[in-house]
Amino acid sequence: MPGKNLSREEAQQRAGVLAVDGYLVRLDVTSAPDPAAATFRSTTTVTFRCSQPGTGTFLDLLAPAVRSVTLNGRELDPATAYDGARVHIDGLAAENVLTVEADCAYSRTGEGLHRFVDPADGETYLYTHYEPADARRVFANFEQPDLKAPFTFTVTAPAAWDVRSNAVHESVRTEGDARTWEFAPTTPISTYLTAVVAGPYHVVNDHYSRELPDGTALEIPLAALCRQSLAPHFDAEEILGVTKLGLDFFHETFDYPYPFGKYDQAFVPEYNIGAMENPGCVTFKEEFVFRSKVTDAAYESRANVVLHEMAHMWFGDLVTPRWWDDLWLKESFADFMGSYALIGARTRYSSAWVTFANQRKAWAYRQDQFPTTHPITADIRDLEDAKLNFDGITYAKGASVLKQLVAYVGAEAFFEGARRYFKRHAFGNTELADLLGVLEETSGRDLKSWAASWLQTAGVNALTPQVTTDAEGRITELAVLQDGDVLRPHRIAVGLYDRDADGALLCTERIELDVTGARTVVAEAVGRRRPDLVLLNDEDLTYCKIRFDAESLETLRTGLGDIRDELARALAWSAVWNLTRDGLMPARDYVALVLRFAGQEGNIGVLQSLHAQSKTAVDLYAAPEWRAEGARKLADGALHELRAAVPGSDHQLAWARFLARTAGGAEHLGLVRGLLAGSARIDGLEVDQELRWSLWLALAAAGQATDEELAGELASDNTAGGKREYTQCLAARPTPEAKAAAWSAVIDSDELPSALVEANSAGFAIPAQRDLTALYAAPYFKLLERVWAERTIEIAMRIVGGFFPIAQTDEQTLAEADVWLDGHPQAAPALRRLVLERRDDLARALRAQACDRA
Repeated sequence: MPGKNLSREEAQQRAGVLAVDGYLVRLDVTSAPDPAAATFRSTTTVTFRCSQPGTGTFLDLLAPAVRSVTLNGRELDPATAYDGARVHIDGLAAENVLTVEADCAYSRTGEGLHRFVDPADGETYLYTHYEPADARRVFANFEQPDLKAPFTFTVTAPAAWDVRSNAVHESVRTEGDARTWEFAPTTPISTYLTAVVAGPYHVVNDHYSRELPDGTALEIPLAALCRQSLAPHFDAEEILGVTKLGLDFFHETFDYPYPFGKYDQAFVPEYNIGAMENPGCVTFKEEFVFRSKVTDAAYESRANVVLHEMAHMWFGDLVTPRWWDDLWLKESFADFMGSYALIGARTRYSSAWVTFANQRKAWAYRQDQFPTTHPITADIRDLEDAKLNFDGITYAKGASVLKQLVAYVGAEAFFEGARRYFKRHAFGNTELADLLGVLEETSGRDLKSWAASWLQTAGVNALTPQVTTDAEGRITELAVLQDGDVLRPHRIAVGLYDRDADGALLCTERIELDVTGARTVVAEAVGRRRPDLVLLNDEDLTYCKIRFDAESLETLRTGLGDIRDELARALAWSAVWNLTRDGLMPARDYVALVLRFAGQEGNIGVLQSLHAQSKTAVDLYAAPEWRAEGARKLADGALHELRAAVPGSDHQLAWARFLARTAGGAEHLGLVRGLLAGSARIDGLEVDQELRWSLWLALAAAGQATDEELAGELASDNTAGGKREYTQCLAARPTPEAKAAAWSAVIDSDELPSALVEANSAGFAIPAQRDLTALYAAPYFKLLERVWAERTIEIAMRIVGGFFPIAQTDEQTLAEADVWLDGHPQAAPALRRLVLERRDDLARALRAQACDRA
């Protein structure tokens, strides 16, 4: 497969003949502060063995220029050896030394070595991000996860900078205005896990100590980093506190000492993802450094990500999937362990499984109902496939299935299997069979059929209760109906809920059982009085959509907020949202539930999900003729709850932000402007910088923010975050000129980083402005292949997803999508997948509208 892609077959062939002994990588980034300097010097020396002497192979490299290639002392002509993506070498010996010297490019897309200039103080910052295959943008290498090797990095940078990599630095020497950092060799790791972070970062140091079972001491230096201009907002002590709790928990649970020496955590700008598990040098998006007040849900989310990445030190870094087919072997486990450890490590976030049920699984359910869904163990043909498989299946569905597996085999058997897995495969690569083997050993269960049902098939089951009663209202039969393309074994709990004397809905009986096949009878329920609510999958043990019988659904319509248990309540909210998305509950009925009960919702994360989902219900799922009324109801509800919320509470802040998202009428927009000007006040509500931008966005989208006002706000918040918010505000203005400018900024130029691509697309595609953006639907479909060919995959994915005309929600746009798909069968599979998924979102919206209209 030519070009920048790499096929699974090519990787298997290369791994079949090569073994890599080590890399020495020298980077010179002293040019980074000069905005005119586009490249940096990269020199790689790799030692490797070949089991078939005389054969040829290739290294991966994406660089503007290659200066020299030397194999075993023999000079190769770069003009013929390098084709723009690969360095071809032949005549290999049994033992080889190859040196490649290249000029590699600084990145503005978050792929490779990203360069960022802080608008607040002009300082330059660098960091790397590689997964799945962008280390080749920084140094020549064999870019596949199963050719692990030790890496030794040497980095020359401006003398005032701090430089970090995976290992500790062994020496630092200064020569004039430059300083060279020499790092110790790493343990064997994959190329995509190597890292360099360089710049005048603010650093907070700490230390972790632990006595190991053999009586020796484990000492782990800790550090947390952010940009200097963010230092006043950096709560490093909170982050490092969670880090220490996590290290305690994982050592106790995994019984394998942390294997990578130090533990740095760098919060970096314009990051494309939430975080990356580079061993010894974890990188996070700097939005986790909170510049303004956020709700406790944001702190929980950050703590979850800290623990997710820490779990990767074992699941992914110590033991790594052989190829991207088994990406779930690290991501599903880390996603599961992030929530599991929040509770197991005794953090203050005791509602982690509520968040998981309400948010992570919503992502999985959506992804798993696309026509492009795939098994958890996916068929990954090449790197483009791999890039798109960092999705809700690999993360959230996989984590949900692991939660089901823990219930199926028992927690002790599960974690004993993990302990054996680490010891047996340390610093190596694995496949599905390796994990199943140890779990079968520890549990005594044959997991092959379980794996075939859960890991090797796609789709989500729906479970529905079927209740029959006698004349006295007693249950004569309670059955669980399962539907779906594949019927799976489910370990579930059935919760029977009744109202108490105060009207609260409480679980009065809980029955745990295995559901198999299309119909399973719950024998223990026979003879019991018919409950007010039958809640399947109580405690959220399995992965499924839950439905309700008619009586239970009526109970929810009149009393969803009366469910006292927050996990059970979250499951009910999740279920009615799935009914809405599936066109089984009118969008206006879902909105009515939110308006009636969201004010009672105690869990702040669930409340924020309800805000987002009810906005989607109005924008996309409601019948067009009801949208205006629905939007007005949401804004009125937000205003009412804002005024009723406890002053200074998280709920007050959440309702204020929701008001900003829904404001449209004169009363709402008048309050928004008054809050910005200081002429209006809500007791306890601090209108800080982040909230100010939310309020300005509301005014901009309503056409009530002038250029001068927005520029003035940017001047007072001349930061990376401020620039992103300002860009979105400009794109959100309801004028043809604003839409044309946002479109052109992204489509006609490749200068924008991904953060500003997203800001432009978010402002451009406001659903209420669909009349303004309708004329861009046809140009969108015409430019898809050009964008995919000319942009990096990271930027192309954002353009394809962000500018798809989903807001049009009409049959014509659906037909245009179908015409493109039918007319481009040979388009890149990854591009077709993105378009298919957005097309499916549009078709789902049309079905939901039909339900709402009916």
